[in-house]
Amino acid sequence: MLATTALSGCANMADTPPGTPLDAVTAQFGAPTMTCSQPDGATRAIWSQQPFGQYAWATNVTPEGNVGSVDQVLADKAFEQLSEGVWDPQRVQCAFGPPADIDGVGMPSVWKVVWSYRYKQYDVWNSMMYVFFDPQTNIVVDHYPGPDPMFMFDDVWFM
Repeated sequence: MLATTALSGCANMADTPPGTPLDAVTAQFGAPTMTCSQPDGATRAIWSQQPFGQYAWATNVTPEGNVGSVDQVLADKAFEQLSEGVWDPQRVQCAFGPPADIDGVGMPSVWKVVWSYRYKQYDVWNSMMYVFFDPQTNIVVDHYPGPDPMFMFDDVWFM
């Protein structure tokens, strides 16, 4: 009951107290954009603003239905995880939610599948995090940020 009362005053998902029932979170913020099962029996829930927003919040939900900490996952620190271990599309999506765009780049001999996540780089710049997959193995081979094309002409004055 205390967690539900505390949640009702939250304006930001990240302020949700751990232990809050998932039902209370969905009543406040709506249903998650996606969920995926975790090896430990928990469920990962993600609320994403993709394809046009720059934020996504994620939490692990216990088998009893209570959330853990709710974190903003479209952030530089979170994307650093992509440098460690092996990442396939399911792991990427379960960590960051659905991408804003899926495309391909390169020539036939060096073709890569690219997932793009819109976010605020260093909480300042309108950016995209580009995640590159080898199309043969479906494993992440690189990632890096770049300017978000949606905002590239914000400061241009037309007469």
